[in-house]
Amino acid sequence: MSDDARSGVANHPVVSREAWLAAREALLRKEKEFSRLREELARERRALPWVKVEKAYAFDGPSGRETLADLFAGKSQLVLVHFMFNPASESGCAHCSFWADHYDGMLPHLAQRDVSFVVASRAPFAKLEAFRRRMGWRFKWVSAGESDFSYDYQASFRPEDVAAGTARYNYAPMTAKAADREAISVFYRAADGTIYHTYSTYARGIDMVNGTYQFLDLVPKGRDEGDKPQAWVKHHDRY
Repeated sequence: MSDDARSGVANHPVVSREAWLAAREALLRKEKEFSRLREELARERRALPWVKVEKAYAFDGPSGRETLADLFAGKSQLVLVHFMFNPASESGCAHCSFWADHYDGMLPHLAQRDVSFVVASRAPFAKLEAFRRRMGWRFKWVSAGESDFSYDYQASFRPEDVAAGTARYNYAPMTAKAADREAISVFYRAADGTIYHTYSTYARGIDMVNGTYQFLDLVPKGRDEGDKPQAWVKHHDRY
């Protein structure tokens, strides 16, 4: 099957402007309903109960040793992206890198809304920093490799847990044999310094923060990935 046939652009219907407008207005009604449901879901997400963070976590970053509280950088809200980069690797996951290419532009806007943004991986900080410089990124990236953090928030998995079938990912038993997976976790720091875990999302849950995918969903060929999602993705300096 050709790429055009697979993506639905071959022999695509062509109609009058009037017929197109009628079809577009019908779709607009569905889009408005989707927007309403998305806003309702966001409200329910914010209304979730919180969990107090009891454990002390330490990270290695550009300022040396830092606590979870330090990562808030004076803000009350923290968005932390779990990036797949295990200690044995020399470069970060190409797919996580695809997502990371979108982060820098939003940093000043998040900061203006009382949000600190950090990326965390298990690889040593020196490897993270070298790869960050190679990719030209500016966001803060810290190593959680010497703490339980990535394991506790179910973005990394100990070999013995995977082997025993006790590892969990996306709130369900882990089925694939992986050391790390993609995720986003959110935390809130109260005025008294207490930190709460408010939300985490995994797998397709992080899809909405990938700007490239949102634009691809607008064009005729869409994501054009067939049955191999993201098989085309490389580090941006390898295309």
